[in-house]
Amino acid sequence: MYSSTPHYSLNYQRVQKKHSGSTLSSYKEDEGRYNSMANNGELNLDNKLPIRRSMQGDKNLEKVEGSLAKARALIKQALLRTNDTVVPLEDSHDYVPQGHIYRNAFAFHRSYQLMEKLFKIFVYEEGEPPLFHYGPCKNIYSMEGIFINLLENNTLFRTQNPNEAHVYFLPFSVVMILEHLFHPVIRDKAVLGRTIGDYVHIISHKYAYWNRSYGADHFMLSCHDWGPRATWYVKELYFIAIRVLCNANISEHFNPKKDASFPEINLVSGETTGLLGGYPTWNRTILAFFAGQMNGRIRPVLFQHWKNKDKDVLVYEKLPEKISYHETMKMSKYCICPSGWEVASPRIVEAIYAECVPILISQQYVLPFSDVLNWDSFSVQIEVSEIPKLKEILLGISEEKYMRLQEGVKQVQRHFVVNNPPKKYDVFHMIIHSIWLRRLNVLVK
Repeated sequence: MYSSTPHYSLNYQRVQKKHSGSTLSSYKEDEGRYNSMANNGELNLDNKLPIRRSMQGDKNLEKVEGSLAKARALIKQALLRTNDTVVPLEDSHDYVPQGHIYRNAFAFHRSYQLMEKLFKIFVYEEGEPPLFHYGPCKNIYSMEGIFINLLENNTLFRTQNPNEAHVYFLPFSVVMILEHLFHPVIRDKAVLGRTIGDYVHIISHKYAYWNRSYGADHFMLSCHDWGPRATWYVKELYFIAIRVLCNANISEHFNPKKDASFPEINLVSGETTGLLGGYPTWNRTILAFFAGQMNGRIRPVLFQHWKNKDKDVLVYEKLPEKISYHETMKMSKYCICPSGWEVASPRIVEAIYAECVPILISQQYVLPFSDVLNWDSFSVQIEVSEIPKLKEILLGISEEKYMRLQEGVKQVQRHFVVNNPPKKYDVFHMIIHSIWLRRLNVLVK
């Protein structure tokens, strides 16, 4: 994302606001037309052209776009200073991004400062809990509810004045829609479309903001596996709006130019108490560790080659009694993080919390915050075909390189920690920054 600042040019017929009875096949047809337009030059995703919508006399929009234009210029200047580092003030206790865990620490710091100074988010107040303005704050989908709660109580980024907002948040929870409206026997997935489609219909008729940009300055957030599916039923939401997803799977049409990946964090108690930290490097007696169910296409290969077969590479489908999952992570040098049915895995953050170097085994996964984080500096990524050579690969990593990777894990940990209230550079702010970057990629006229 920092290598360039592409803009999106949209030049096609406006779609309907409400889509009832849409099917996956119809969306594949739409995507085919969409990609065809891109290939024919009708829709340009690379040439920094704006989304154009005539809004004569909209001084508020001009002011919003003016502030973003200045931010783009300042970030571009920072990008050119590739060898510069930020020198913290002597009396400042604020964290300053430095080191190899960042793609460009200087540009990230400048962008983050501008985000804190300028970025404003309007949250639509329509809708009632539990489907809207509410979500789970515990277990595997915890980030969905935590983000909604933290944003709605935030005074730095949230604005009550929609005319000064840079982005607009659609505060629905996919988890709660499925929990309350999805029938386990009938299994009508279109309930997502009816609920979300009706919501977009309401806000697009009550406010001018959705229609003026075709949803390009709007975002939704979901950590549920069906988060991407939830956007199929509203074409603008699928093709144009910012989708912030844990299930950031390119093969399922996640578009990193406009969509943002954020981490899946399994908070059993809703807190990180007892999860942070691990044993010193000299006392990490286990080379590699994984425990989890056999699902998806990658884990069966892992189990085939390593389940209960090596004293140094501990791979379990079911953890033996009296063995603590989190304690074993804290005792391990490397923690294996294979995708399951979906690309995202909570084990990545669990490994970072335990200061254990993650071994990433996934396909088509856009890693969280990879716009600014250099994942190669604190993780090891291997192909599925390399699983039989896993131990050989790990033993081939020098002690010096391992120490660098583990120090990187310790440094990057702050960007994945959940705080209430939020703290600078924590996971809440990193999600906001990912949205900020996507908004910088759009010019509404």
